[in-house]
Amino acid sequence: MAAPKAAAKPQAAPVVAPVTPPVTPVRARRKLRVGFVTSNKMQKTIVVQVRRLVRHPLYQRVIKQSSSFKVHDEKNEAKPGDLVKIMETRPLSKDKRWRLVEILKQASTAPALPEGMEEQAQHQAEANRAAKAKHHAAAGEGSPA
Repeated sequence: MAAPKAAAKPQAAPVVAPVTPPVTPVRARRKLRVGFVTSNKMQKTIVVQVRRLVRHPLYQRVIKQSSSFKVHDEKNEAKPGDLVKIMETRPLSKDKRWRLVEILKQASTAPALPEGMEEQAQHQAEANRAAKAKHHAAAGEGSPA
């Protein structure tokens, strides 16, 4: 006669560790600044002046402060007077820790006249033409051609 079978123990389900996605390093957001190009005399480097308003800690008056940054310009495309956006990056040289993101506004090639000076310049040009015509008429040369 066969021996009675022992009751089978219930098998426990195998323990599986939860799958976690691989950890990617999280980088802090890089600083962005907007400023004007003051110099482009170096190769692939521009100097950008960033101005900001701060409140004086004691007198509470708002004052202007400026900082200059040496910025990497790979294509040498920024010119003095351009409004540019720059971003912080790893150290590229002894003084360069910023790179050019984009040129927001290009500087005009002609120097800008101050407010109200444009109309004054037109009046001056008309007066000069009238005086020149009067001088030629008095000399008997007729009108200048």
